[in-house]
Amino acid sequence: MHEVEPKVFLIGESKVVESGLYDYLCHIGAGDWTSNAPTDSEKLVEFYGRLCYRSFKPGMNLNVKKIRNSNDQYLANLEKTHHGSVLEHVNFNFVFADVSRVFTHELVRHRAGVAISQESLRYVRLDDLGQWLPTVIKEDNEAMTIFVKTFESLELIQKTLATLYELDKTDESGKEKNFEFKKKITSAMRRVAPIGLATTIGWSANARALRWVLEMRTDPSAEEEIRLVFGKVGEIMVKNYPNLFGDFKKEIVDGLPCYKPTNSKV
Repeated sequence: MHEVEPKVFLIGESKVVESGLYDYLCHIGAGDWTSNAPTDSEKLVEFYGRLCYRSFKPGMNLNVKKIRNSNDQYLANLEKTHHGSVLEHVNFNFVFADVSRVFTHELVRHRAGVAISQESLRYVRLDDLGQWLPTVIKEDNEAMTIFVKTFESLELIQKTLATLYELDKTDESGKEKNFEFKKKITSAMRRVAPIGLATTIGWSANARALRWVLEMRTDPSAEEEIRLVFGKVGEIMVKNYPNLFGDFKKEIVDGLPCYKPTNSKV
């Protein structure tokens, strides 16, 4: 058994295919359009917003005589006017590592605009259980002792069952147990794994969904671990995508960051 700290990795984001974008802009007579967006994600949101209003330059839409030329001003206006649908065109790809299944059970409740791939305990056999403990437990020595002993006991059960079914035994020729047999036993063994077990989950979300989850799950009323994780997400997004997430303001509440946007419910 070992203690862990939840970690957040941003591993992917939407990218512009410049040749295709240029061909389309030439097709509509706006081949000279450029954006000062700091990232492709913010450029794509601006592009789709301008597509809706045909506002790549003055005069393309007879109703539009003046346009905002700066990406930060343009996105700020989209958010202010709640034109959130264009934020759904860009996606961000994360890995949340050393998080508990308490966390993942809460995370998967957010389904709209997200994709999820979780480490499977049907295939991944447990032998060294990791755990992250809430502050209320860490501050109580007796509670800590109970948690640690419980995890050690459940870890021993995993190892005992693996020995019982000889999952690591090879025959005289050195051949291992059939993988289908291993999978069947491993699948059964996970039923006595703790919900607080450290695991890994891949999570992708479009910008609109991410803004919503960031606001909801860093709120002081949310569970501590998910607040901790999305506090780290908020730090990444505000720093790397200022024109999409710059309206989020951070406040420390009970030792954890709380992110609230100026433009809520975009």
